[in-house]
Amino acid sequence: MGSADIIPGVSGGTIALITGIYERLVNALKSINISFIFYFLYGFIKRPYFKKSKQKFKEIDLVFLLVLGGGVLVAFLLLANVMSILLDDYPSYTYAFFLGLILSSAVVVYVSNKKFIHSKDFIFVLIGFMFGFFIVGLESIQADHSIVIILLSGVITFCAMILPGISGAFILLILGQYEFMLGVLRNLSNLDFSQFEFAISYGVGGIIGLVLFSRVLSFLFKRYHGATLMFIVGLMIGALRQPIGFISNESGDFVITVISIVLGIIVVGLIYYLSMIFIEKDSNV
Repeated sequence: MGSADIIPGVSGGTIALITGIYERLVNALKSINISFIFYFLYGFIKRPYFKKSKQKFKEIDLVFLLVLGGGVLVAFLLLANVMSILLDDYPSYTYAFFLGLILSSAVVVYVSNKKFIHSKDFIFVLIGFMFGFFIVGLESIQADHSIVIILLSGVITFCAMILPGISGAFILLILGQYEFMLGVLRNLSNLDFSQFEFAISYGVGGIIGLVLFSRVLSFLFKRYHGATLMFIVGLMIGALRQPIGFISNESGDFVITVISIVLGIIVVGLIYYLSMIFIEKDSNV
């Protein structure tokens, strides 16, 4: 997910979907309830509230969130330099690879969730397509790099990160903060903490966005499962506008471009295949 989230045009939520952890991720984020902190503090006045604080804390899917969050953070730090090189030196082939990823991911999401989908839900593919097509067509906004702007960027982009089809990194690009935050990550990966306050601000904004938006997604999956899935498929197809537009405007070798697309498809197919193996093993335990 972290590898996908750092790439403009690819959604970490897509990776969560095809690996079968998406709904658990949404529910785990929804389980975060900071009321345990207030109950704990009130426990110094009335001791029974310590027990209530412990109960609320245990409701959080903490192990899952820590392991997943750790993986995302490691990917951010390791890939900041790699992504800069790929996007600077091989932009056409990199976006072709993204195209393969997104296209095959949309197919996988549909195929693996057909049992939840009814004919009336297909109208949401069109709605999702139009929304995704519009979002990725937006021009970059020129904004400063203040702590407050970075905090708000974190809120918005982390919401996009868990919504398959809409790339959090691309939203960051639209907000005019992508290159700046990529530089912050590069500095951190090189143990330069001179801009550490921006990383903290972005992370805090991201946590706020994730906790709030996960409640909306949880409600949608519970009440409108098939329609939500079809909207997500439409989002992903609409989001193809960005890599297709970039590839068509760049001069690159046609054969290498096609190979890059095929590699993207193979990667998603391999991830899906491995996820099915793990799911099957879990069901047999």
